Amino acid sequence: MKRGFLRKAQRFLPFILLIISLLACTFAFGDVGNQNRYSSGGSSSGGDGDWGVLIGYLLGLFIEHPIVGLIVLIILVAYVLIHKKKAKNQASDPSYINRQVNNEVNTDVTPDYSPMVAAQIQAIDPAFSGDKFIGFAREVFMTIQQAWTAKDWKPIRPFESETLFNMHKQQLDEYIRLGKTNVVEKIGIKHCSLHSFQQDGDKEVLVVWLNAVMRDYVIDDATKKVLESDPNRDWYMRYEMVFNRKAGVKTDPGRKGNAITNCPNCGAPTEITSSGQCPYCGSVVTNGEHDWVLTDIHSRS
Repeated sequence: MKRGFLRKAQRFLPFILLIISLLACTFAFGDVGNQNRYSSGGSSSGGDGDWGVLIGYLLGLFIEHPIVGLIVLIILVAYVLIHKKKAKNQASDPSYINRQVNNEVNTDVTPDYSPMVAAQIQAIDPAFSGDKFIGFAREVFMTIQQAWTAKDWKPIRPFESETLFNMHKQQLDEYIRLGKTNVVEKIGIKHCSLHSFQQDGDKEVLVVWLNAVMRDYVIDDATKKVLESDPNRDWYMRYEMVFNRKAGVKTDPGRKGNAITNCPNCGAPTEITSSGQCPYCGSVVTNGEHDWVLTDIHSRS
């Protein structure tokens, strides 16, 4: 009797193996998280090796004790379904996500090389201040986010290189054409530090690391309907900002920080044109000839 049942159970082993494999894949990838254009990368959970051990164990259990194996399979199916439902509910609950983001912020450790990097620069530029430059980088970041939401390129122009500005302006123009607004609000900068410095040919390159929490979503301009993401959901972003200036340029000790308020060539109040030129003397202000200019900003893992 038992042998007859065992032979019948063994005929279903390929089907049972398929079910177990599908469940393993479903469960292993269930916690990847929301991976979209706002995030800097998802985090995977689980391990293929663990599931391989489990599948082998269940196969052996079905062969030796078919009834016990069937019970274990039913329990596993129920567990996976409950887990999937819970994960789905959590993924649509901003309060849960925001708690997770807050935990990530509190446990994230970003190395701070500011003193070492500042000392490198001060060896060739004694008036350089690491603290002032960090304040400048924070100002640039906030100005970019605010101008992005307002879809107004003018505030960005004094801070960005021509190449980066043109790329951002094209993206903003596309939002305007589509009648959409990418809203970035409730921005909280959690970390900002100097990460590295190097002299590269005729230019100097200074990299800043910045971490921030923000709300980031897209709305329709006419209806104000939310088209992407969630206005109540927080995002924790890690950025790398790259600044360049011409080799040999020195910090002006008389300038308040690094913020551009006057043309460094003629001293006129800064009203930078779309080509990055001072309208009074024609000097190109945003090419790194006179001071640091942002040449790249991207998310980092």
